[in-house]
Amino acid sequence: MSGSPEEPPNPYTYNGGRWLRHDQLQHDSRKLVFDFYALCERAIELCPGAVAIARCLKTEGRHNRVFIFTFDNARRVVARLPTSVAGPARLTTNSEVATIKYIQSNTSVPTPKILDWSDDPSNAIGCEYIFTEHAAGVSLGLIWHTMSVEQKTACIYAIMSIVQQIAAIEFPAYGSLYFADAPLDSFSTLPMTQGYCIGPHCGTKYWDCNVGEARYYRSTDPNRGPWPHLQAYCNGLVYTGMSRLPTGGVEPSSVPSFHGSFVTHTRLLDAGLAVIREVSKNPRVRGAAAATLCHADLDTRNIFVADHDPTIVTDLIDWQSSSIEPAFEYADGMPDFTAPVFHSTPLFNPSAYQTDEERAIQERQARALQDRAMREAEICTRTFLISLQIMVPKLHAARALPDVLFRPFRQSRRTWIDGAVAFRQDLINIAIGWKELGLAGSCPYSVPTVTEMFVHERELERVRLAKGLEEGLIYALGVRDDGWAVTEWWKYTQALQKQSFMEIVQHLGDPRQYENPMSEAEVRKIWPYDVDF
Repeated sequence: MSGSPEEPPNPYTYNGGRWLRHDQLQHDSRKLVFDFYALCERAIELCPGAVAIARCLKTEGRHNRVFIFTFDNARRVVARLPTSVAGPARLTTNSEVATIKYIQSNTSVPTPKILDWSDDPSNAIGCEYIFTEHAAGVSLGLIWHTMSVEQKTACIYAIMSIVQQIAAIEFPAYGSLYFADAPLDSFSTLPMTQGYCIGPHCGTKYWDCNVGEARYYRSTDPNRGPWPHLQAYCNGLVYTGMSRLPTGGVEPSSVPSFHGSFVTHTRLLDAGLAVIREVSKNPRVRGAAAATLCHADLDTRNIFVADHDPTIVTDLIDWQSSSIEPAFEYADGMPDFTAPVFHSTPLFNPSAYQTDEERAIQERQARALQDRAMREAEICTRTFLISLQIMVPKLHAARALPDVLFRPFRQSRRTWIDGAVAFRQDLINIAIGWKELGLAGSCPYSVPTVTEMFVHERELERVRLAKGLEEGLIYALGVRDDGWAVTEWWKYTQALQKQSFMEIVQHLGDPRQYENPMSEAEVRKIWPYDVDF
């Protein structure tokens, strides 16, 4: 094994953080069994002129383990290994490589060169992998906060010119790109030219990949595509939602009462399918449903720019799960380069200053920096929206339509996760506004009676309270939306969560503030994280 470095800490297990929800399951789902030394040897073989590995840096993403090899000739190679939460075995890797190769062949979008890949875990390394050259330049996420507003706007135009090229490609169906010889049955693919095909959507929302989110597939067969038209795509959305429902109506006792029963979810999804099918007949909706490929995670950490000029995009990495969707699927999100960038450390610390004048000066400075961040974010947002309108009109057209039209599409696959109330509200909103939205005929979903609406409104209050609680905890605990926390702060985060729980129980249980106070048991059911205290 000459030339291979010592193993980096835990190359086979995840050590990038902890989770407040399903911590052990999250770690178990990210364990990999492979031959690290074979991985090193293959890395050396892929770097002409290299004799030995000078350094191996292991980094953890949400779904992948990455090893960055630096060789004795100063060149770098990146090995990316998907974990079980990344997507369906073999298909995720095959689709990502096929997508990158297709983009490289049909556009001038800069992407790292693929040196080697395998979607077959029986290979010599023992797992799926993708080897690429290291991205050129520097990650935009590392320098965005240092850039002038002029540089930021120029960079956004450069990014959107890339999106323009990708979105301009026309496709005959929805799904994911694969090589023509991908490990798929022929009836699961639609052939394309250049040795590619469109196959099942490899996004995790259609597969048993998300920790703690079981799918049952007994009352409903999975429908993952490919979908040759919008109606078929709609069916796939709702069938995905139905596939999450527990067979036989078995319901977890830990969910809150407003979550909804098996029967409630089934009826709502049946009604939702009828609504979605009718909405999808509308000419404006069909016009916003062009089969479109976009990068699945257009985040600054995945965008690389030139060291000497941050307005030049040099590479776009991490194409995992990038699939062909209706254009309106991309209409509700905003990239992180439109968000305000605040200081990562407190800008105003009164205890550090002795006089009122010094405290006032520091407070004014902090507010000035925050105001500047907000102004720059507004400029970046306008730049993004204007460039979208000019460069990618089909995405802009989809964004210009009322969001109420598309919420049933997005939420139908998540009813058992988010609860029945939220999806019912989406159906009520579209039913009430049916004529004003320009939809033909009558809405297949009937607005609830006065009595039913009274019950629904009370449940909706609890749903909003639970959602607000989760958003507040993400901010207060400093965790990610999935409950991920920094390892170094783990004990502090746990202690803060316990303290927050006790305070919330006391607050929500106060009859002086709430007409229907909640018991501790009820709070536990809406608490977004594991409560083992």
